[in-house]
Amino acid sequence: MITAFLLRSLDRKIVIALVLLLAIAVLVPVLNLMTAPTNPLHIPTYIMALFGKYLTYALLALALDLVWGFCGILSLGHGAFFALGGYAMGMYLMRQIGSRGVYGDPILPDFMVFLNWKDLPWFWYGFNHFWFAAIMVLLVPGLLAFVFGWFAFRSRVNGVYLSIITQAMTYALLLAFFRNDMGFGGNNGMTDFKEILGYNVQADGTRAALFAATAIFLALSLMLASAIVRSKFGKVLVGVRDAESRTRFLGYRVEHFKLFTFVVSAMMAGIAGALYVPQVGIINPGEFAPANSIEVVIWTAVGGRSTLIGPIIGAILVNGGKTIFTGLFPEFWLFALGGLFVAVTVFLPKGIVGTLAQYLGKRKRLPADASSAKQEDGVDAKIQAAE
Repeated sequence: MITAFLLRSLDRKIVIALVLLLAIAVLVPVLNLMTAPTNPLHIPTYIMALFGKYLTYALLALALDLVWGFCGILSLGHGAFFALGGYAMGMYLMRQIGSRGVYGDPILPDFMVFLNWKDLPWFWYGFNHFWFAAIMVLLVPGLLAFVFGWFAFRSRVNGVYLSIITQAMTYALLLAFFRNDMGFGGNNGMTDFKEILGYNVQADGTRAALFAATAIFLALSLMLASAIVRSKFGKVLVGVRDAESRTRFLGYRVEHFKLFTFVVSAMMAGIAGALYVPQVGIINPGEFAPANSIEVVIWTAVGGRSTLIGPIIGAILVNGGKTIFTGLFPEFWLFALGGLFVAVTVFLPKGIVGTLAQYLGKRKRLPADASSAKQEDGVDAKIQAAE
């Protein structure tokens, strides 16, 4: 039943995107592991890890597009869900260090020993098991989104007010995680990871597996998002986005539709954060910064809101540009990013993918209109001849 639900949602664009993602999941690790460094087709490990990070950002942008593009919820707090998923994975990775840490404590992470903690906090229990951490990656962001959305949507908070509240939530978490007594590493966060599932996290094979897992999870999330928005549920979501009051008057419980979509989106963002941490090697409170959530909005707008594929492309292009631009002119990157957002808003309001789809749609309609006009002219000529 679930498989049929997912397969019914696939159109040609989504199928092409899924095939490309799955091909990347196989091809990039193969070119990294199976080719010599002197081979022109060889992909260095650092490039693979960099693109793996881009794919986690793409998953985060896809999560935002689900709520903003199809439900009209402009969340400026999705960075919080991303960071919470990252911290859940970071806690698991810290527990795997054991006695190999700087202070050699088999239970307490190094930062707790440094801060004179005597016992492991209760909320760290269970994180020595991967399955428990995987559940927390979904549960913690999902629970926060559920509680936040329950009160916000039932109170009918909309528009800019909701955006401000989501950003305030992110900033509050930023301040909380900066505190050393929270038990999450304070300003320094968590780093110096050793292994994941028993494999060296720095090994080429592990990094290749992490890259492949990221591409596969992005493909699965794209399929799930497509299934949601192309179903009857998705049609109601579009109604909520375009005319919430009318949708409510038709008898739909709008807050329930918003809440479900918001929670699913938060879980997707949590998965993105969990895949980000072992590839980057660190997680700290800086991931909660409100500017990070605003950047996600820019990625989505650049690629094309409410297109699903657009935010993926936007995240990869903008972050690729960021890597190049910050290497050449690091002090001007934020100005360039702001200028990019303004330019896209003015000249490409539908984003790259949305504008391209609109252009191709016009190109297809022109031959059809011309053919229809010729047929009408032929009919008129026959009528005149008969007369």
